[in-house]
Amino acid sequence: MSMKNRTASSDFILLGLLVNSKATGIVFAVILAIFVVAVTANLVMIFLIHMDSHLHTPMYFLLSQLSIMDTLFICTTVPKLLVDMISIQKTISFVACGIQIFLYLTMIGSEFFLLGLMAYDRYVAVCNPLRYPVLMNRRVCLLLAAGAWFGGSLDGFLLTPITMNVPYCGSRIIDHFFCEIPAVLKLACADTSLYETLMYICCVLMLLIPISIISTSYSLILLTVHRMRSAEGRKKAFTTCSSHLTVVSIFYGAAFYTYVLPKSFHTPEQDKVVSAFYTIVTPMLNPLIYSLRNKDDVTGALKNLLNVESAFQRTTK
Repeated sequence: MSMKNRTASSDFILLGLLVNSKATGIVFAVILAIFVVAVTANLVMIFLIHMDSHLHTPMYFLLSQLSIMDTLFICTTVPKLLVDMISIQKTISFVACGIQIFLYLTMIGSEFFLLGLMAYDRYVAVCNPLRYPVLMNRRVCLLLAAGAWFGGSLDGFLLTPITMNVPYCGSRIIDHFFCEIPAVLKLACADTSLYETLMYICCVLMLLIPISIISTSYSLILLTVHRMRSAEGRKKAFTTCSSHLTVVSIFYGAAFYTYVLPKSFHTPEQDKVVSAFYTIVTPMLNPLIYSLRNKDDVTGALKNLLNVESAFQRTTK
């Protein structure tokens, strides 16, 4: 069936990450490897945090929420991308496209807010260590996590219906590897300038709120660290915060390019590369960055789990 005939259906056609590339096999293998590593690393992190009592702290509770978001985030786009890379028909139904947009917006929005709240957690830990157990008790942690999930889902419920109610009466070919709103709106046969302006304002606010929390938190942390006389205390504070700052820089940098920079700075190829980075690579990097920066806690939890498993096997023999 020709491309022209396929566009006559109500389905969209995803051109994919690479168009007419001879390196498809290599790229497929790399993306599959990243996907497996990302899902495995995040699930292991969630399991360790749940099983090891030493990791039952506010920081690791919020980190477990980040791992859940990253797992759902990468599962929203990558499986479809991998299937499309080895199949002839690269179609996605109108409903499936809407679901993908909703899940994608919910996960990315939730992660925006969660990273901001994680900065607040670091602020309390460094600047108010004696009051930390009270200020970041279990009830507060649950409320913070629920707030992050609610903020992300609100973004999904707000933007998805509007996007899917725009008339698409022309080409059905999306020059992307998933249904990202800017790429989908290029197919609209109505004026979407007002909606794009509203979406731009919404995205700026969603970036501005957590970035304000992060900036304020780390400004206060820097002042506190500067006043510390203990070199060991400074090192501990730096180690505690550096992993979070690394994740924030990577994630917000890519999001800023996609949703804040004007259209004149964008090309379809650049958009796909940046989107691939924060939808495929970032979910893999997050657990690895936190594991390396907090390797004593994570490796200790893993060793404890393995010791319990080996002891259990000896008793059952």
